Amino acid sequence: MTAVVEPGLPVLPDAPELWERDEDGQVLGALVWRHGPGWRAVSSAVLGGGIGERSWVMNVQVAHGYTRTDPEAHLAGLARRAGLHGPGVGLMTAARVAARGAARDGGVDAVATAGIEVRGWAAAPGPAVPGPQAPGTINIVVTVPAPLTDAALVNAVATATEAKTQALLEAGHDCSGTPTDAVCVLALRPAPGGPTEPFAGPRSLWGARLARAVHAAVGGALSAPGVS
Repeated sequence: MTAVVEPGLPVLPDAPELWERDEDGQVLGALVWRHGPGWRAVSSAVLGGGIGERSWVMNVQVAHGYTRTDPEAHLAGLARRAGLHGPGVGLMTAARVAARGAARDGGVDAVATAGIEVRGWAAAPGPAVPGPQAPGTINIVVTVPAPLTDAALVNAVATATEAKTQALLEAGHDCSGTPTDAVCVLALRPAPGGPTEPFAGPRSLWGARLARAVHAAVGGALSAPGVS
């Protein structure tokens, strides 16, 4: 879904660039956002997860059967190779990142990559899997051109997850996601003493835009050629 961006909204960074490298005998891609300063993020990513100021994001494709036990160090090294500096967010996936879905709604940008060979319901019975798991297969990166409180950033993650699950069900997949999905939401850093948005639920102004953008981006990623 595409909506007209309201006049006066901040100019968002350009769409992510596709950065490629030779690794493990393959040409593997990464989506790179070079936001620069002035942005805060909330993320479940292995590198740069949590809440804090972040100036770049990488969604890195790795080989199927990835076995390295130091993904954080691996991502940090790739970021340096890509010319990225300062704090950032690094996500991993075995999905082909060039086959991404993207959408904009009311100034909110969302990009998703998807590989759903291993999928299921979040509340499925069974024991937990100890230690690191294989790279996430549905990765979502969202940029919101408004300052959000910490609580609203967390709320935005929940909203993005709900929208992802809605897209999966509408695409005919009997699941809520994969065991290792990851998300990153970036929002403008608040000006000193300036206002912040306290809500990002699906019926709030920015949460509704985020939900529609994520829903469309995930739907686009799921329908990309070769996604399984």
